[in-house]
Amino acid sequence: MQKNKNEADPTERQNQPPLRPTALMNFKKTDDELARIVGGFWQQIWAPESPSIDIRTKYLLSLANAVGARRFRQATRELVKAYAAGTTIRELDELFMLFVWNQGAGEFASEVGPSPLFAAYQLAKEMEKGGSAKEMIVEELKKRFGETNPQVGTAFRPSERSDK
Repeated sequence: MQKNKNEADPTERQNQPPLRPTALMNFKKTDDELARIVGGFWQQIWAPESPSIDIRTKYLLSLANAVGARRFRQATRELVKAYAAGTTIRELDELFMLFVWNQGAGEFASEVGPSPLFAAYQLAKEMEKGGSAKEMIVEELKKRFGETNPQVGTAFRPSERSDK
């Protein structure tokens, strides 16, 4: 069946984030009503008809809040989305300097430095220095720091057992 051009297909929208809100599926696995409520709340925050805050700023605020709460899985996902939405490496440099300023050098060295968040940031920074196109960098970020990365993905995946 061919789709009419006027029919909205959310997977084909121009401004789709590179990582989907897959964590919402966990609410559905818990309770249908809970999923409906949380899904509606997500819609109000992330997809309002007339947002007052641009999406890049929302991603950066969400990233910074996640770091403050030590939720590096979420922070990494927000970095990938913010970078894909047009955030520059220089802006990320300043944000990471703010983490040092606000949380201290020890917290940064012990918690942020070894995190997947910092690894994603460093990957994007190094690829840009090497002259890679932004689109290529986003694809590499999605590949290395997307759903298949157990430190970033939001779906439970039991590790493979080896009884040998």
